[in-house]
Amino acid sequence: MAPDADVTGWLVAWQEGNQAAQGQLLETVYGELKQLARMYLRREYTAHSVSPSMLVHEAYLKLVDQRVSWQNRSHFFGVAAQAMRRVLVDRARAARTAKRRGGVGVATLEAFEAPAGLAAVDLIALDAALARLEALDARWAHLVELRYFAGLSISETADVLRVSPATVKRDWSLARAWLYRELSGEAQRAGQPETSRR
Repeated sequence: MAPDADVTGWLVAWQEGNQAAQGQLLETVYGELKQLARMYLRREYTAHSVSPSMLVHEAYLKLVDQRVSWQNRSHFFGVAAQAMRRVLVDRARAARTAKRRGGVGVATLEAFEAPAGLAAVDLIALDAALARLEALDARWAHLVELRYFAGLSISETADVLRVSPATVKRDWSLARAWLYRELSGEAQRAGQPETSRR
């Protein structure tokens, strides 16, 4: 893992316009980003056509285009998680459109520690549920991105959100339960005629 001070230093230099810092940052965090991408893809997807390297590169290109006031290493990885989420959701939507059928880009709910009964959920449904969660509670949605997409620990997530680890644990439990309920409802509604849906 790259030292926090090194990553923060490169982020500040990049923010100040030092283009060499951008390259140094990528060199410093690349291995860690790739490890997170590999872990995420292996854990969450039963069918995917993106490699960890490809996911890191596409997410990094999204990061380069953003204007962010970087705070520290944890903040960087939180924004990287959002970029990875966008890449994966965009790919799932493209695959669904191309194949004209559901079931593409499936993510398991293991990371939510959901009870048995709902084995998998469509990544697009997960993205829609996260958007609804963000409207309800933006911190919960950000917490899910940090824990689920970036793989940050409780303490790292607390650092990014500037709350206590106890708050992260409580909110993580509540957010998981909320998402499980939403995604269970999505699965049930998927089998109903369009007119009977909310």
